[in-house]
Amino acid sequence: MKQVIQDFKTGNLFVGDVPIPALTPGFVLVRNHYSLISAGTERSTVSTGKASLLGKARQRPDLVKQVLDTFRKEGFSETLKRVRTKLETLKELGYSSAGTVLATMDTTGTFKPGDSVACGGGGYAAHAGIVSVPQNLVVRISDSLPFDCAAFTTLGAIAMQGIRQASPRLGEFICVIGLGLLGQITAQILRANGCRVFGIDTAQKMVDIGKNTGCHCTLTRKDPKLETVIDSFTEGHGFDAVIITAAAQSNDPIELSTAILRKKGVMVVVGAVPMNIPREPHFYQKELEMKISCSYGPGRYDHSYEEEGHDYPYGYVRWTENRNMAAFTKLMEDKLIDVKPLITHVFDIEEAEKAYDIVTGKVQEHHIAILLKYPVTAEKIKAETPPAVLSGIDAVGIGFIGAGSFAQKFLIPCAGVHGELLSVATSRGITAKSAGEKFKFRAFTTDTGEIFSNKDIHAVFIATRHDTHAPLTLAALEAGKSVFVEKPLAILEEDLIRITEMCRRQSSCRLMVGFNRRFSPLAQCARESFRGIPEPLVINYRVNAGFIPKNHWIQTREGGGRILGEVCHFVDLLQFITDSNPRRVFAECVGSTNARTSNRDNVAITILFANGSVGTITYIACGDKLLSKERVEIFGGEKSFIINDFITGEVYSDGSTRKINTPGKGHREEVELFIKAVREGLPSPISRDSLFYTTATTFRILDALQTGLPQSIMIDP
Repeated sequence: MKQVIQDFKTGNLFVGDVPIPALTPGFVLVRNHYSLISAGTERSTVSTGKASLLGKARQRPDLVKQVLDTFRKEGFSETLKRVRTKLETLKELGYSSAGTVLATMDTTGTFKPGDSVACGGGGYAAHAGIVSVPQNLVVRISDSLPFDCAAFTTLGAIAMQGIRQASPRLGEFICVIGLGLLGQITAQILRANGCRVFGIDTAQKMVDIGKNTGCHCTLTRKDPKLETVIDSFTEGHGFDAVIITAAAQSNDPIELSTAILRKKGVMVVVGAVPMNIPREPHFYQKELEMKISCSYGPGRYDHSYEEEGHDYPYGYVRWTENRNMAAFTKLMEDKLIDVKPLITHVFDIEEAEKAYDIVTGKVQEHHIAILLKYPVTAEKIKAETPPAVLSGIDAVGIGFIGAGSFAQKFLIPCAGVHGELLSVATSRGITAKSAGEKFKFRAFTTDTGEIFSNKDIHAVFIATRHDTHAPLTLAALEAGKSVFVEKPLAILEEDLIRITEMCRRQSSCRLMVGFNRRFSPLAQCARESFRGIPEPLVINYRVNAGFIPKNHWIQTREGGGRILGEVCHFVDLLQFITDSNPRRVFAECVGSTNARTSNRDNVAITILFANGSVGTITYIACGDKLLSKERVEIFGGEKSFIINDFITGEVYSDGSTRKINTPGKGHREEVELFIKAVREGLPSPISRDSLFYTTATTFRILDALQTGLPQSIMIDP
């Protein structure tokens, strides 16, 4: 299918062929008929992509701060890898479209194939022939509403939310500052609501259009009669509310709003403007109120609502983003809103570059709403994968499922050195295309079944979100593939049991989990230092993990939480250094009442091993972010070994000390050893029992936190 793509590194924008996105639970697969280019938002996005590295830094100071923090903690080399991974990607554009449902896995039974729908959401309702959209970002539309009008639905929801923040009443005087696309829609909704609408813009052309569509009166910002006309329009009282839909570099929209509002009036900021509020004379003396409008409405940026499909109770949250979208489509269906006059251009998807030349100002041409139109010809939902031709008799054919930043930074480059990169599958076509072309895979797809059925693929790497690890691992093992799955192996105990049973039924299956730290040079050196010591070890492992908000996907059912998702790493390293399986575990977490934090992100864990060794893991999210992430202290046999963030080591023995400088966390080594095992028919670099014990231990840590009691650890024999 065709999709509008921007190379974020070079800024080049083009229309490319990408695989059709995968359909997953809670999502709806839609064939687009039209999508709307949001000129303001997308002009900014495209311009950022086209800027130089310095220009990108100036436009995104928040990302620069993240880069500097990474540099302080991890050094130049690791920071450079991260920056390159972020830059060398293809980006989708667009967030408002309309089309026909092809297939659905929505959990509410709302949609069926053939339904006409409007779609929203950046990264979902993109400028592409077929899109996969979360169910709460899709609304059904009647057959009477044309698709070109329905493509405005997301912009309409943004306008609706801004208006709801103002809470306008019948007959009130409302001013809209900024009569671009969003302002024009806002004015029409206000008029349909029975308000008296006044529009202001810097451009005479937009003022004229506003007068003909939604506003009762309009003027340009520099019109000398502005103050007099406003006074007459509001009968000398000032506006009840001002809604700012402009995008501006100056503080003028804010200052103007304070001057033209009545006493106790409301200012709502929807557009991107500076918000330096002058206290005197108006804001203070009039006791004005200022509100920010958050995009489409309640639910926006809530992972549980948008991605997981959990709705808010109707009686408590009347207007969610989905309900805002639906309300706007009803206004259009009832002919109370007419967006047709706002459409200035319609381009076929193949001509999208011409559309963006207008949006970015490369071609000087008046525009408001620009639509992209998609062909109605049928496309195959599933494409065939071309046969692979391996370069040598001993070559290991590799397939990747998932190609996020971690996989692109650590796994794929290493795998490409030691094997043949045959195919990569991701849920979104543009990600598959980006990774496939960047790393020179032979094929890319959104269908994981193509990875499993490809006889030339010997090893499957799984680097998806945590809740999919176990199901994909089971499917890959069932297909007879060797499997490298990133941690964690499973986030549900029943899935661990199923994997354990399968591996014991199929004794030849090869399974590896990405517990990389045991393969690091310093971990290898530490284990060698204590080899042969006939007494147990004591290990302190401090992890300054950093804060992650509760709405991050790692904290949701997709991620399983940080104990299952990350602490497994540290349990594995303790197993490796002690050369023993865990037998009992106890854990305590903090008892904070701070609603922002998860108590289980700050936890002290004690593990007793079969050989009598004891390990403690202090996992904290409340430490200073500039403190090194990991420090491992190992004691035994009158020796001590310290690992400082897997960069340097210190050995204390016989009254002397020795420093070791061998940085690395073992990513390259683990991939190399796994592929070697596949090639030579060797067992996995980590024994299956060790993998199972590590995962079982994380489940018992959660039990210990729940019960307040030590937990025995065992795996089914």
